Amino acid sequence: MDEDFEIVIIGAGMSGLGMAARLKEAGRHTFTVLEKAASIGGTWRDNTYPGAACDVQSHLYWYSFGEQPDWSRTYAGQPEILHNLERFAESQGLTEHIRCGTEVTQATWSDEDGRWLLRTARGERLRARVLITAWGQLNLPAWADIEGAERFTGTQVHTARWPGDLDLSGKRVACIGSAASAVQLVPAIAEDTERLTVFQRSANYLLPRQDQALSDDERAGLLAEPHRYDELREGLYRERDGWAVGLRDDGNPVRGEFLRVAEDHLAGQVADEGLRERLTPDYAFGCKRVLISDDYYPAVSRDDVELVCEPITRIEPEGVRTADGRLHDVDVIVHATGFQPLDRTGGAEIVGRNLLTLREAWKNGPEAYLGVSVSGFPNMFMLYGPNTNLGHHSVLFMVECQIDYVLKALGSLDGDRDRTLDVAPEVQRRYNEELQRDLAGTAFAAGCASWYKTGDGRVVNNWPAGIEAYRERTAVFEPRDYTR
Repeated sequence: MDEDFEIVIIGAGMSGLGMAARLKEAGRHTFTVLEKAASIGGTWRDNTYPGAACDVQSHLYWYSFGEQPDWSRTYAGQPEILHNLERFAESQGLTEHIRCGTEVTQATWSDEDGRWLLRTARGERLRARVLITAWGQLNLPAWADIEGAERFTGTQVHTARWPGDLDLSGKRVACIGSAASAVQLVPAIAEDTERLTVFQRSANYLLPRQDQALSDDERAGLLAEPHRYDELREGLYRERDGWAVGLRDDGNPVRGEFLRVAEDHLAGQVADEGLRERLTPDYAFGCKRVLISDDYYPAVSRDDVELVCEPITRIEPEGVRTADGRLHDVDVIVHATGFQPLDRTGGAEIVGRNLLTLREAWKNGPEAYLGVSVSGFPNMFMLYGPNTNLGHHSVLFMVECQIDYVLKALGSLDGDRDRTLDVAPEVQRRYNEELQRDLAGTAFAAGCASWYKTGDGRVVNNWPAGIEAYRERTAVFEPRDYTR
């Protein structure tokens, strides 16, 4: 017999847990959260590589509701964030709603009974009136497609699947990739390895991180006087939302100041002129993800660390061969090569009206209305969907806007048990045409290749403005935007 729920959430990461907590707060208890992994935490469960941490200040990277954590640092590391997520799930009474080790393989909409039918890898069948996806944008690792990788006789790992027992002491290590994960990993392992070789395809803009531990007095004061915590959070929020203009491609002063800081940071930390030249980006500021670090430049400046910019031609049993013919002998290859951001289906087959699959609907790239609703998929809402990623702020604020929007949509369903909500095709089309016009004026749409874009250059990951603009767009749920 099928299990019947009002709401099924797929994913128990930051977004899914936040949605579940708000459902309970609203008095909605007939829901379940399906998590394919053995435990909760999403990206903070998966990314356990040395140095893994958040690029947004700790006091911003949390929900606006519930108890605020006692953060130990300006920028929290992965273990602390995961610990706080586990505490949050417990304190909010969510554990009784979460089923770990439950991978959804298919979800199919039925117009006949107005329900989603979900099937899991274990053969379970669940029905839900409303389906909420919270599988994130960056959860499927992307391995570098390099000839000969299968012949390497050493150890190969991906940063998002880091083995807990991996010991790099005295090893010759190759790090393929030099972006967000590598910028954290390289300084964390450089002192342990015999030699570390970093393979860089393109340089990054790097800003100072200015991370520091918080003293016991600072932590106690913030917890004892909640208004100080709120003031700190609000100040950080306003400052960072003002940075959004710096990602406009129009020569504005904020953008100019960011560029100056990045250039000064590089010049101040890298004395070698040749290395500095190789670490200088050749594309517009913000076209690729802007990174923050206090210790990456010093790490790649070490005598036992080499930055290689020659393209990789193949992997051989003993190491990595580059286009100049050189073989880099290594014992371990780390793929710091990111994720598959264009696969937004969480690994499941999502089937909407007229047997339209989400993969088919998105064959030219993901798109949605407000990043939340996709035409042809009734009563399905996405958290952290297309075009809701940010380049300047905590994406959790975007997710909270989406959660509020979904709660309003659920309210519109309450009065009519036969009602369904399917965003009108023309509403979705007009919204995305407007969105792409706005994105055309941003650095995201500049000439470089990045994971923000499809192959034809359409930006499908990022939002073009500040959070307040998105909050305004999602503040009202308009039923007329949806058909039955």
